[in-house]
Amino acid sequence: MALDAVAIKALVAELQCLVNGRIDKVHQPERDEIVIHVRTYEDHFKLVASASSAHPRIHLTSHTKKNPKVAPLFCMLLRKHIGSGKIVSIEQIGFERIVRIAIESYDELGDLTAKYLIIEIMGRYSNVILINSDNRVIDSVKHVDESISSVREILPGGIYEAPPAQDKTDLTDFDIKSSIDLSRPVKADKALISSIAGISPITAREVVYSVFGTSDVNAAQINTNKAAELKVAVIKLASDVREGKFSPCLITDVNSGKILDFSAIPIRQYESLARVDQYDNMNELVDEFYYKRDMHERLRQKSSDLTKLLNNHIERAAKKIVILEKTLKDAENKDKFKIYGDLLTANIYRIEDGMKTIEVENYYEDSGPLVKITLDPSLSPSQNAQRYYKKYNKAKTALTEASKQLSASRDDLAYLESTLSMVEHSESVEDINAIRSELADQGYISRRLKTQKKKPTASKPMHFVSSDGFDIYVGRNNTQNDYLTMKFANTSDWWFHTKDIHGSHTIIKLGIDKDVPRQTIIEAAQLAAYFSQARESSQVPVDYTVIKNVKKPNGAKPGMVIYEGYNTVYVQPKLLEE
Repeated sequence: MALDAVAIKALVAELQCLVNGRIDKVHQPERDEIVIHVRTYEDHFKLVASASSAHPRIHLTSHTKKNPKVAPLFCMLLRKHIGSGKIVSIEQIGFERIVRIAIESYDELGDLTAKYLIIEIMGRYSNVILINSDNRVIDSVKHVDESISSVREILPGGIYEAPPAQDKTDLTDFDIKSSIDLSRPVKADKALISSIAGISPITAREVVYSVFGTSDVNAAQINTNKAAELKVAVIKLASDVREGKFSPCLITDVNSGKILDFSAIPIRQYESLARVDQYDNMNELVDEFYYKRDMHERLRQKSSDLTKLLNNHIERAAKKIVILEKTLKDAENKDKFKIYGDLLTANIYRIEDGMKTIEVENYYEDSGPLVKITLDPSLSPSQNAQRYYKKYNKAKTALTEASKQLSASRDDLAYLESTLSMVEHSESVEDINAIRSELADQGYISRRLKTQKKKPTASKPMHFVSSDGFDIYVGRNNTQNDYLTMKFANTSDWWFHTKDIHGSHTIIKLGIDKDVPRQTIIEAAQLAAYFSQARESSQVPVDYTVIKNVKKPNGAKPGMVIYEGYNTVYVQPKLLEE
């Protein structure tokens, strides 16, 4: 977990802006998440305290979530006990992932009381707990009884006890007298985590990297000199943390654009594989990180039914193509059936009832070789001849119809795979809704949108500006691809698409200037590669041509076009700033 005790210390230092502030509102948008609105003399803040098993955290936020119409019981209890209360202090308990917020408020009798909101950030054991001045639990987001934990119960009326201490040295207490167990044959970063409390894997790896230039180091193979250097590096980190020297940063994969992690200290371990963006504020960093994580999770849930539906249709289309290809292959022998029918008709006088085979001269070939023809002994000679004529007519019809169906099935498969790629790369709920509407128009799903009173807000194509100042547009779905290519673009604008790979249509709008710099062409190609199935690849072929060379066949699926007179460039997928 990136949100280690180091990050908590940095967050708590910034949260001192809330001290002496008044609690204005309390909301509970999620089952395990609390949002507290705090008003100070200078500003207004929103504090998030989450006990989510996947993303437990505490930080200030600039984002707003939809609240339930009826407030949950824990939210009502917080409003009763700390509503309009004054925040007296915010502190980190020891060097643990535990934050305690002291709040003064007046009870029903008008007496001033002290309450404490405890936020424990411990993975699936995370919790948000309200206790009184006697250290008794008033209530908590999660109730923990003996069936869940035999070590520590969290129930209303019980005495609050801090989590058991770990048998490790706190990072902030680490000094020259402290030790690191490097005797076991484990990776050095794991040896640090097992010896020092309060550091996450990414922090431990960074310490190892700072000494060895790599994080892949076996602890048992470290010599005495390097062990001493490693200890000095830990002491340096401990000193920086004690003095509040933090450097918040966000780590993003350079190829996929996926957010990998965040840290309160400088990160170099990923080298050229990741981009490290520095932030001035730890709360702003954590808010951005979890907002994007939550948004990704919501999109995954929102699109799960579409992904399943598209995969089912893709599987059916692929199976149909296999069957049709076999039908066509079988139909290639149709002329043989006609020849057999003709030969049987010519030799009908030689066929006796009950015969299973007959050898006749094949007068269709110059040498007239004998050919052996299988007969159905239950049929008359003429019926056997008619049986082969029927096979011929059936194969002839199948050849025509299967060819048409095969072409249509291949188009369906290409469209479905392209749409699946769009779903996987969607970046907003609006994108998902637009794809859902498109699939309804194509008849793949029922149009539930008709029952809605308000139509969903249509998303717009993505807009980027190249380093040379040219406008570049990228479609978010196949309907937008059609719009960009067939309506939005002028005949002289440039069009880009990954070669034989499903992806978005990309357009460079030329305006008055018709001379497109090479760098702009590369950047447009990088965007086309990024918004395609080849996003994770290192070198992607991208075709580009002027719009007048791009045509849409009659009856083609959305996003399906043909083009000619193109060039191809190989680029690494890359996202430009919108």
